[in-house]
Amino acid sequence: MHVLVMTVVHHPEDARILHRQIRALVDAGHEVTYAAPYTARGVMPRSWVTGVDLPRAAERKRLTAVRAARKLFKSLRRQVDLVLIHDPELMLAVAGVRRRPPVVWDVHEDTPATLSLKPWLPSFLRPPVRFLARLLEGTAERHLHLLLAETAYAGRFRQAHLVVPNETWVPDHVSEPSDDRVVYLGWLSEARGVREAVEVGRMLQEHRVAVELIGYADPQSRPILNQAVAEGVLEWRDFMPNDEALKRLDGALAGLSLLHDEPNYRHSMPTKIVEYMAHGIPVITTPSPRAVELVERYQSGVVVPWRDPQAVVRAVLHLRNDPAARRAAGARGYAAARANHHWPNSARRFVNQLESWAGVTPSR
Repeated sequence: MHVLVMTVVHHPEDARILHRQIRALVDAGHEVTYAAPYTARGVMPRSWVTGVDLPRAAERKRLTAVRAARKLFKSLRRQVDLVLIHDPELMLAVAGVRRRPPVVWDVHEDTPATLSLKPWLPSFLRPPVRFLARLLEGTAERHLHLLLAETAYAGRFRQAHLVVPNETWVPDHVSEPSDDRVVYLGWLSEARGVREAVEVGRMLQEHRVAVELIGYADPQSRPILNQAVAEGVLEWRDFMPNDEALKRLDGALAGLSLLHDEPNYRHSMPTKIVEYMAHGIPVITTPSPRAVELVERYQSGVVVPWRDPQAVVRAVLHLRNDPAARRAAGARGYAAARANHHWPNSARRFVNQLESWAGVTPSR
């Protein structure tokens, strides 16, 4: 099976797209052409895919990227068995094209709910754009195949669709949480707690506990982080490929998830929490429902109030000063991640579903 995977919004090294889904397809013996904004993001395609460069869609500048994706799609539609798209914008790239292969939209997020997190979209435009997003989802359900990243997304659609959760690769062995270092892995923005993370770093300086942030920061957050780094408040490593970034989690004292109470976060499982658990480190999280569910069910960390850096610092110091509790929380989280959130457990179902839609003989 030859699969064309396209994104113009996500980083080419996106963990879900590249390190889980594409990796699973390649491991199953399938050929993948991966079209993504390599030049715009300053990265090269991995050797195990055929990379095609696309423009990046960002803020209000999206039309050029969609046009390029449509041109590519039309040129390759008879050479591939299936197309997997990862952005709502790309529905416009495949619409109305005749004699096309099956097209699958991987629904990463609650598209209408994310509009409140886009500062470039004027507030007066958000209601009509939200309405259009709902219409677009309905159209997609009628004309495309859908995969969902969250069970909570099912309520937005009339039919049942396969859920491919945001799980992670859980290593066979992990280090005990022992460093005087707390980490954050993921996209960085004010809604994801950048200001709180900076304040936590500032307050932990006197306790000699380092704060390390790993991830791409949006334009509004970059000046905040650059100033914090200049002042020695924290370390910020910017974007790192997922396989490299996950290594930075090993041995950390705790992993932070400081999401604000936003509509798009209320029904989503923060992948970073599963990644922290998978690497055997305790979690410190704000009380978004799915985060609380994970941490309390597995007793894998601490829940702190919204926008409360002092509570985060207290949780960090408690974990540092109680090695037994720290090790126990890390061990429980690791065991739960290995049993319930290990990506290979879902990878086979994902590949089987794409093979079925493409009408090809299963690889195994």
